[in-house]
Amino acid sequence: MRRREFISLIGAATVWPQAARAQQPAMPVIGFFSGASSETMHEYVTTFKQGLAEVGFTEDRNVAFEYRWAEGHNDRLPELAEDLVRRGVAVIVGAASTPASLAAKAVTQTIPIVFFIGTDPVEVGLVSSLAHPGGNVTGVTSLNVELTAKSLELAHSLMPPDTTIGMLINPNNAPVSTPERRIVQDVARVLDAHFLVLTATSPEEIEAAFATLVRERAGALVISGETFFLTQRDLLVGLAARHAVPTIYPFREYVVAGGLLSYGTDYVDAYHQVASITGRILKGEKPADLPVQQVTKIQLAINLKTAKTLGLTIPLPLLGRADEVIE
Repeated sequence: MRRREFISLIGAATVWPQAARAQQPAMPVIGFFSGASSETMHEYVTTFKQGLAEVGFTEDRNVAFEYRWAEGHNDRLPELAEDLVRRGVAVIVGAASTPASLAAKAVTQTIPIVFFIGTDPVEVGLVSSLAHPGGNVTGVTSLNVELTAKSLELAHSLMPPDTTIGMLINPNNAPVSTPERRIVQDVARVLDAHFLVLTATSPEEIEAAFATLVRERAGALVISGETFFLTQRDLLVGLAARHAVPTIYPFREYVVAGGLLSYGTDYVDAYHQVASITGRILKGEKPADLPVQQVTKIQLAINLKTAKTLGLTIPLPLLGRADEVIE
């Protein structure tokens, strides 16, 4: 073999593997998108990945992730959603945030969107119906807003009948706060009780809300199941302890952090459902053909150490119903 032919053969052998790699299909990318922070969502992201692995997708093996966090600032969501569209992700997961899911829908009608929200997705305009979503959007809805009534009733049952009870909402999240205001009015009428609606959109306003709560001599507080408040979990639990205010939260994570009591959606169950839908879309199914799933598993968690510090006795029937008791 002549020298020139030998060099040509070696060159071809070097180029061929590179060409073969270039022809391999690109790994699909999931755009994980939330109004919360990465720290707040860490446990939920882990749960989502576990659920995704159960349906055949493992990070860095056959699927990749792009994360976008609004850090509790909903005004950043449209820009973050547009960034994911420019990135060319295969699917967008709107995690625990109605505003994030709405922002994603506003910037793409082609990329599949899988939401997890605590409001009615039909009422807020994400889908046409639960059974037949239509378009490029489907997902999982929990009972966060509907559970507001039960949380208010729980607070009322734990306190003397004439106690004023506060409800903390985020007015910047209208799809959640609007029905919550209506529910507060309905429960107040049914129970013939006095409720005080407080609003906050920043840590400073949360502190101001607690100051109002103390000034109005409210005896208990219910926290909205809203993403911004989840990012401020430690602040909320700390202020409730400082002002000795019995507080009911929407998720067990607050109780683990020292909060009194939570009544809300089982997020482990919810994110497994979100992962299952995402996996089906990655395998080729269309969002329009995948009915919206509803989370029905609810958790009641109670922190008896906090109850003791507050001088509050938790009724035995309520303790017996608890899924988790911290002593």
